[in-house]
Amino acid sequence: MIYIASDHGGFNLKHQIVKYLESKKIDVTDMGPYEYKEDDDYPDYVIPLAKEVQKDIKNRGIVICRNGVGVSIATNKIKNIRTVLSWNPKQAESSKLDDDTNILALPADYIDQTTAIAIVDMWLNTEFSAFPRHIRRIKKIENI
Repeated sequence: MIYIASDHGGFNLKHQIVKYLESKKIDVTDMGPYEYKEDDDYPDYVIPLAKEVQKDIKNRGIVICRNGVGVSIATNKIKNIRTVLSWNPKQAESSKLDDDTNILALPADYIDQTTAIAIVDMWLNTEFSAFPRHIRRIKKIENI
C-alpha cells in the first residue's frame, strides 16, 4: 500500500500524485488533508502515515510540504522509518538501493509536477540492493 499525506504547502502536488498513481492502478490511500487549510500542521497528517508504513514492511509513504524538511524530520522520529527528501530521480533511486527508504518526502516549492512524478516513479520502481554492507548499516540505525 502507498500512503500519501501533506500539509497546505503540498496539498496541490499531493492531489496530482494521487491522480497519477490511481491512473497507474496503484493502491494509494490519502491520509489528508482533504481540504486546503492554510494553517494546518503537517505532523497531524504525516505521523499517522508513518505509523501505517511502520505496520507492514511492504507499505510505502509519500509526504509533501513546502521544503520537505519538516515532514522528513517528523516521520524519521518513528521507529524503523527511513524517510528520504528527494529533489531528483537519481537520488531517490540511490536512497532505495542503499538505504531501503520507506517514505519519500517531496519539496513542493522546489520541484514541478513532472519532476515529482519522475521521482515517485523511480523511487517506487527501485528495489533495495540488500548488499550486506547496506543491511549492516540499516541494522545499526534500527538499534538506536
